[in-house]
Amino acid sequence: MAKTRTHDPLVAKARHVMSKVYLPRIESCLKALSAQQIWWRPNNACNSIGNLVLHLAGNVRQWIVSGLGGEADHRRRELEFSERGPLPRSTLITRLRQTVRDACRALDGLTDDGLTSAHTIQGFQVTGHDAIFHVAEHFSHHAGQIILMTKMLTGNDLKFTRLPGEDKRKRQKVRNLPAL
Repeated sequence: MAKTRTHDPLVAKARHVMSKVYLPRIESCLKALSAQQIWWRPNNACNSIGNLVLHLAGNVRQWIVSGLGGEADHRRRELEFSERGPLPRSTLITRLRQTVRDACRALDGLTDDGLTSAHTIQGFQVTGHDAIFHVAEHFSHHAGQIILMTKMLTGNDLKFTRLPGEDKRKRQKVRNLPAL
């Protein structure tokens, strides 16, 4: 009997935040920066935006595509941080996009058993749920770093976030301005 794919909400949420929330924001950041800014490091203890993108692609591929999806794991983590670029912006975008696509495909193929069974990933014993949670959290963490660095380097509000109803409140404030 064939195993059916999972309908676990964690899987759907992880797909959404990687592909629809953070990937577009990271791409927007990369497009807003020069090659020099993408590879800038404030000091040797910090990573560049380019390194963070390579690291995200490596992490997602290792944990989801390989760890849960069964593809071969060829990750060389140290190279994600030692790269000094400038790899072209288009290469970074293409690599991250393809990795997220491959991860979404792997997530789509998961069964409930794949979510609850043990997997060895990067030397850790984790369930599929653990791996997915790790990747979504990790992706969010580094996307936030990329966004902050982009704001610091450009001095621009990237307008990625707004509170529910914020547009309505702004419109009301404009209408309620006192007459001069």
